[in-house]
Amino acid sequence: MQFTKFGQTGLTVSRMILGTGTFGKQTDEKEAHRMLDRAAEAGINFIDTADIYPPGAEAGSAETITGRWLSNKRAGFILGTKGGGKMGPAPWDAGSSRKHLLDAVDASLRRLNTDYVDLYQLHMDDLATPIDEMAAAMDTIVSSGRARYIGVSNFLAYRLAKTLGRQDTLKLTRFVSAQPRYNLLFREVERELFPLAQEEGLAVIPFNPLAGGLLSGKYKHGDTPEKGRFSAELGGFGQMYYARYWHERQFEMVAKVQEIATQHGTPITTLSVAWILANPAITSVILGASRAEQLTDTLAAADYKLDGALKAKLDEVSIEFRNGDSGK
Repeated sequence: MQFTKFGQTGLTVSRMILGTGTFGKQTDEKEAHRMLDRAAEAGINFIDTADIYPPGAEAGSAETITGRWLSNKRAGFILGTKGGGKMGPAPWDAGSSRKHLLDAVDASLRRLNTDYVDLYQLHMDDLATPIDEMAAAMDTIVSSGRARYIGVSNFLAYRLAKTLGRQDTLKLTRFVSAQPRYNLLFREVERELFPLAQEEGLAVIPFNPLAGGLLSGKYKHGDTPEKGRFSAELGGFGQMYYARYWHERQFEMVAKVQEIATQHGTPITTLSVAWILANPAITSVILGASRAEQLTDTLAAADYKLDGALKAKLDEVSIEFRNGDSGK
């Protein structure tokens, strides 16, 4: 496992992070703990979760399962969670209002059975809440000891830049990281978010490195998956992934990457993750899985040496997904 500084903070983190989005639905607690054990054995020291994981009626289970595994080893791991998603029936049970964020972080800490998280992130942008209110609430979360650092996920570059400016002006705790969606089939964040992050010294920890599993090469366009991110068992979440990636040009792209991977004798999943890690803007990549065995090839990317020529080839074949073309 490789390690690096987390943006401009004093933290040293593994270049791979274990994501927990499947815990509590696709992955039961016993298997989730097997995955956490496997990640720890590989040298991962960073776990990422969220209050709305897994999506649906079981939301919150991922934090509870993660908290139980961490109960006797909390000091050995960097723990990040996210808030802002819909967690109840009331209109204030979501978003970035001061009321919701302070309630949400307290609820997350109870489920995680810990006094603090290392990184508390806004799961998504909330255009309805004034930036100053959100920034002040996040500052309170740090000053009260509930979190050591704060970050964002799923933010557009202009909104993140605007927020950083307000945090600096108001002398509030600054975001230190961004968690965007990023993979060979979705490269738009390279154009504006990555340059902003590098200029501002932000850590970048992308999720979805295998495009929901499409970059595993196991799906065919005519399939109707019964399990996994593209299946009906995940309801609206599955529909969202289907709309993102289940298009002919994405499958054509996967075939090209598979051909390159075969030529180099490397699993397509290893190659896809190694390509992300080779980008100088990337701090660490979040690995997701539903079974411990699925981590084998993605973890192998930690030691895979992606030479410049191979990276350039992958850049070239996927260039259309950098230029904002959805491929639909």
